[in-house]
Amino acid sequence: MLIRQANAADWPGIWAAMEPTIRAGETYTYPVDSTEAAMHAAWLPAPEQAPAMHDAGAPARVSRTFVVTEETGGGAPPMVVATAQLHPNFPGAGSHIANAGFMVHPDHEGKGYGRLLAHHVLDAARADGYRGMQFNAVVESNTGAVYLWESLGFDIMTTIPGAFDHPSLGPVGLHIMFKFLAG
Repeated sequence: MLIRQANAADWPGIWAAMEPTIRAGETYTYPVDSTEAAMHAAWLPAPEQAPAMHDAGAPARVSRTFVVTEETGGGAPPMVVATAQLHPNFPGAGSHIANAGFMVHPDHEGKGYGRLLAHHVLDAARADGYRGMQFNAVVESNTGAVYLWESLGFDIMTTIPGAFDHPSLGPVGLHIMFKFLAG
């Protein structure tokens, strides 16, 4: 297993990991009919398209995408089993707070990839000088994610009741979660 920053050649594997989660519509606010091109632009923007956001006097922070790869044996290239994107939650005066999204391919859930990737991204956020990390929309019925984030020290700051239209449960809440990274 290897966790590393993604590159353009990783996109087919990233999309293979992301698409089942997006199409299921149970854990992300992305439209279930999102196109591959739209998700590529959002999740793995070309370096010249990645917005650089910063506080006055602070170095610019850009979006970074990570992958977890697993060897598949033989001469086949490693398989992307999980991905994450780290970026400022807000531009300008709010850019010292990170935001991140995480997706694990459904066939690889429950194997610890999400937790390992979370530790990696939190370390990257600290190294980038972020002072905290905020998640804006953790679906409350996604109990695995809520458990993971709470176990890593995130607090539920508030829950917006009925803000997420779950395909089988109907309206469920969206948690806003936060963790201090420095100080």
